[in-house]
Amino acid sequence: MSLSLFDLKGRRALITGSSQGIGYALAKGLQDAGAEIVLNGRDTAKLAQAAETLGGDVHQLAFDATDHTAVRSAVDGFEAEIGAIDILVNNAGMQHRTPLEDFPADAFERLMQTNIASVFHVGQACARHMISRGQGKIINIASVQTALARPGIAPYTMTKGAVANLTKGMATDWAKYGLQCNGLAPGYFDTPLNAALVADPEFSAWLEKRTPAGRWGKVEELVGTCIFLASDASSFVNGTTVFVDGGITASL
Repeated sequence: MSLSLFDLKGRRALITGSSQGIGYALAKGLQDAGAEIVLNGRDTAKLAQAAETLGGDVHQLAFDATDHTAVRSAVDGFEAEIGAIDILVNNAGMQHRTPLEDFPADAFERLMQTNIASVFHVGQACARHMISRGQGKIINIASVQTALARPGIAPYTMTKGAVANLTKGMATDWAKYGLQCNGLAPGYFDTPLNAALVADPEFSAWLEKRTPAGRWGKVEELVGTCIFLASDASSFVNGTTVFVDGGITASL
């Protein structure tokens, strides 16, 4: 197959929650593949810093991905003033670790809004424009917890399972309009979201034994799969979730 299938020149990608961590790494990877980048976050100062670090022709689109009205206004405004969003990476997410019997109701609601509702809000806002053009790529960031559970994060596990099923629903409704909607499920990666786990020697030792690859993932190792799902190379891939996890979901 020609490498041109992976070329993203002339395409514009919006990545939610992209001022740091996985979102920033994916933005950089898509930029290196030729895409024009639209960074998103709620903290305008962090967003500006990320844009400066990334360099090049980078747009900053600040909005709260959990606010349906704000999302619709931001996406519609950008499409009208700047141009098409060809690729959407729904990356915004959060974690909260507490035993299920003590899990705070307000934390549960925040997880629901940040990890599930944002995928719906931003996905729908972008898809309406993609549908009218007859093409588009939506990549929803799932998790190893889409398939597996660990103590203390049951509601997070629920949200990431929902992301995979919402991805299937998006593909089912929107494939006929020329959209490809897929999930990317990272395993355990060294990111700000996992800072507490990375700093825990006991957990890291457990993870290295539990993962066939024997180590934490590096965020740059998610880029290739993201480029594949964002490019013409995945033109008949729809509704699936690709696990990038060092083999952890394949092994007991």
